[in-house]
Amino acid sequence: MPSRRRALLILTALLTLAFLSIGLALSVGSLPIGFGDVLAVLLRQETPGAEIVRLLRLPRALLGFACGGLLAFAGTLMQVLLRNPLADPYVLGVSGGASIGALAAILLGFSGLGIDTLAFGGALATLLLVFGLAHGDGSWTQTRLLLTGVIVAAGCGAIVALLLAIAPEQQLRGMLFWLMGDLSNPGESGFTLGVLALCLVFALPFARELNLLSRGTDTARALGVAVSRLHRLIYFLAAVATAVAVSQAGAIGFVGLIVPHLVRLVTGNDQRLLLPASVLAGGSLLVIADTLARSIAAPQQLPVGVLTALIGVPVFLLLLGRHPR
Repeated sequence: MPSRRRALLILTALLTLAFLSIGLALSVGSLPIGFGDVLAVLLRQETPGAEIVRLLRLPRALLGFACGGLLAFAGTLMQVLLRNPLADPYVLGVSGGASIGALAAILLGFSGLGIDTLAFGGALATLLLVFGLAHGDGSWTQTRLLLTGVIVAAGCGAIVALLLAIAPEQQLRGMLFWLMGDLSNPGESGFTLGVLALCLVFALPFARELNLLSRGTDTARALGVAVSRLHRLIYFLAAVATAVAVSQAGAIGFVGLIVPHLVRLVTGNDQRLLLPASVLAGGSLLVIADTLARSIAAPQQLPVGVLTALIGVPVFLLLLGRHPR
């Protein structure tokens, strides 16, 4: 099978999976709605449960898809940037900065847009801090960036623990729920989908350079890649994608770590195919996990981050067993 045809087949299969996962999210819940009724609602026909689909489930499913896609996109880029299979969107402390901003907003009594704004501001501040410290006197290296991110993330973790310790008891549950991932406030799904599309638009023209960079910095530089500029672009795109996803949905783990590995088994390491395929697979995974999170113990909702961890841990161990090196 020609490689272009194979790539088209893989993307078509993943796109079909994405539509099926969103359709499942729209139909499953405490009030089951048939696929026919869901389709009628999407065609703007009035059917039983139309308001539930239109106002609650559809925005939530779209937000879940966008956040999952952003996390998988960021994880793919971080694994190229750091050349480390354990790299994920949170490795450079962006999630910790967002967590500080969100918990501070909750302590101050903010909700909705206020939490999202402070979470994004905290993530952006951490992004600038890590990059500024890692750059130092100009001797930027992957190891220096990774170590700086780990230290900043540890500091953010300490501040998060402090905020949880001083939080009033009536606010503590909401803070813990946010930290474990929460898609129950899907007001900005359109904005998040737009950010996801822009990230792909900016990254895909550099897919060839990313392929060369994955072989090593010296190899990429010898073949004419502007390595320093590409490093900055990858870091910026991955950090912005992570910041937006975390500010909208909380700290949802394992999506950005597991999905690139799973997709790479099917597509190989060609970033021209790996990036869009990871976005589709990551979005589908988070939508399915969120559907399970709000359905397993309905009407009570579980944090979606718990479900992604329960899925991600055995999958990662399975991958580790298949590829012990």
